[in-house]
Amino acid sequence: MSMSSLQTPKQSLYDVVIVGGAMYGSSVAWFLTDNPDFDGSILVVERDPSYEFASTSHTNSCMRQQFSNEVNIRVSQFAAEFVKNFRQFMGGDERVPKLMLHSFGYMYLADNEEFAKTLQASQAVQQRMGAGTRYMTPEQILQDYPFYNLDDIIGGNHNLIDEGYFDGNTLFDWWKRSARERGAEYLSNEVVSMSRNASGTKVESVTLKSGETIACGTVVNASGPRAILTSRMLGIEIPVEPRKRYTFIFDAEQPLDRDLPLTIDPSGVHMRTDGKYYMAGCPPDEDPAVDYEDFAQDQSLWEEKVWPTIANRIPQFEAIKLVNSWAGHYAYNTLDQNAILGPHTEVSNFFFVNGFSGHGFQQSPAMGRGTAEFITYGEYRTIDLSSFSYERVVEGRMFEEKAVI
Repeated sequence: MSMSSLQTPKQSLYDVVIVGGAMYGSSVAWFLTDNPDFDGSILVVERDPSYEFASTSHTNSCMRQQFSNEVNIRVSQFAAEFVKNFRQFMGGDERVPKLMLHSFGYMYLADNEEFAKTLQASQAVQQRMGAGTRYMTPEQILQDYPFYNLDDIIGGNHNLIDEGYFDGNTLFDWWKRSARERGAEYLSNEVVSMSRNASGTKVESVTLKSGETIACGTVVNASGPRAILTSRMLGIEIPVEPRKRYTFIFDAEQPLDRDLPLTIDPSGVHMRTDGKYYMAGCPPDEDPAVDYEDFAQDQSLWEEKVWPTIANRIPQFEAIKLVNSWAGHYAYNTLDQNAILGPHTEVSNFFFVNGFSGHGFQQSPAMGRGTAEFITYGEYRTIDLSSFSYERVVEGRMFEEKAVI
């Protein structure tokens, strides 16, 4: 970002400064403006207002109920409610489009007894929480989806209720637009340093790349894969790093006669219907942290792993053609691949919304609302999100979630 393109803030003091204006910065900003008990000033600082390289721009916008932990299921259930009633949640604004949740579901496939038992245990939790997940035998799967090759599969979980694809970027666009209309200030700039008070218990100010120093009541780290760069301004380490994830859009010579659920193959490759095309993705076999600017694609992954897996799992996909592909970054929590949320244990006005490890879009309604509640009331009021707290990072205590893709 050149110095000439930097914008200057309108004030020298803000109640809440949000570092990062993509999905999470905008979610927190919007839910604060929507909370009748919050009447403070909000500054959202975004280093790349084009969002070209933000995780938000590379999302596959999927949603699932199929988690093994109750709070993750509850978080997704609110997301489904929010998407399906988007206009009402946005105050009945007639300009706001109605969003569709395309519920073709996730299909987790197990090729060994251990994973099959994990799926069955998760299905029991999901059923108790009201999700529509079924554990299915290969024969049952083939009745509904006869195109699969299941020679090596012993079972699978599938759910057709509130699980599938939604237009996450429309959600993001309207949160950002609405938050601005309600008074949140968005700034094309970059936070380069922060200062604490004498006792070290609070952030006192942030300094911008353009030179201004701004006093603040609360700071929210919504910096996506760059979260650790923001926390290190206060000498705080968090286990979040950028990991590369690949997405491939392909066309099939013989399209399927029904929607393809988001199928998680035992190989780690996943695939689903994507309009008139299909989408597939996977992590690389070697999965190190990457440079923040590294979005180079590895085409050998398609040739050597993804295409052969797709053709094996769905023989009708023998003849497919790659139409588009890209690489994006997960904000990957190396501790347990789950969010870090809420205030720091010592710097009480420094908040995390970090480390979502690929399920950030579907969790953004509940996590944004919860963060706004905690900033306003000092506690969570709707869903208790305290199990995502930074405290577990300090203690090295993992939040256990078996259904991580």
